[in-house]
Amino acid sequence: MVPHEQENPVFHYTLATERQALLATKALRKVPQKAPGKLIVATWNLTNFGIQQRSDDDLALMAEIISWFDLVAIQEIADSLVHLRKMMGYLNAEYHIVLSDIGGNDERGGFIYDSSKAARLELAAEIAVPPSDHRYIRMKGVSGSFNGFDRNPYAVAFSAGTGASKIELTAVSVHLYFGSHSYQDEDRRALEAYALARWADQRHNSAGAYSQNILVLGDLNLPKRDDSNNIYRALKAKGLILPQHSTSIGSSLKDDKEYDQVAFHTGVMKNAYVNSGVFDLDHTPFFANAWDVGPSYFNAALKYHIADHRPLWVEFAV
Repeated sequence: MVPHEQENPVFHYTLATERQALLATKALRKVPQKAPGKLIVATWNLTNFGIQQRSDDDLALMAEIISWFDLVAIQEIADSLVHLRKMMGYLNAEYHIVLSDIGGNDERGGFIYDSSKAARLELAAEIAVPPSDHRYIRMKGVSGSFNGFDRNPYAVAFSAGTGASKIELTAVSVHLYFGSHSYQDEDRRALEAYALARWADQRHNSAGAYSQNILVLGDLNLPKRDDSNNIYRALKAKGLILPQHSTSIGSSLKDDKEYDQVAFHTGVMKNAYVNSGVFDLDHTPFFANAWDVGPSYFNAALKYHIADHRPLWVEFAV
């Protein structure tokens, strides 16, 4: 991970003002409220988290956003957990965290969850494909061979809801390989996407799986939701559904790529799905003084103080 440079000139803000601006923007962007009968899930690439020099106020604002959700898949967490533990201190005591160890790019993945809404179950594991199965990870029109994930997806089981609507699921926090925009790196990413989809399909259809309800969340480095894209085709190849979000903007702050996604199969998760959307902070009350300078300055300030990915939220009925 390489920290972003601070915006120039330095953007100064008041925590109380920007917290209220966040709440106003939440309402403006129609992020659903937490409530009984709902499971509000999100995925958020926290961007160089733990090595970028965020202030305590920055961490408090990030915690404010996380507090809106019951379960949050997180990516790009550094080996050092100093910032993560400090940010967790701004959440109420019912929020807990579970993390992987570092993988490619010295990154961790994991989940922050409200234990009063999402109960953690026994399963917590990194996903790996046995070397003997690597030969099955291949796609027409995709070059190269699969040699394992750069960052193993991290799977954790949770339950939510009560009675007949209770759901037990295996949530997977994912950050697929990026590398570059070269076709070799995009093909490597497509093979990782296919390996993930194949694993999810096997678990979804296995009577012995801890849960057949698989919820994939994360930075899939998907440029666009289009069948002409090998990564999108790979994700769908084994039955994963990537629902169309209620918002039209992408999750990547820099260029509106649709990197961050949610995916599941037909059955329990599809039946429980209500809606999803990207939480867009552009041209809103949040960091309004930075936006007034111009979108480029706003983006520089946002990616340094908050993140260069927008959170993606998902609502399920439980």
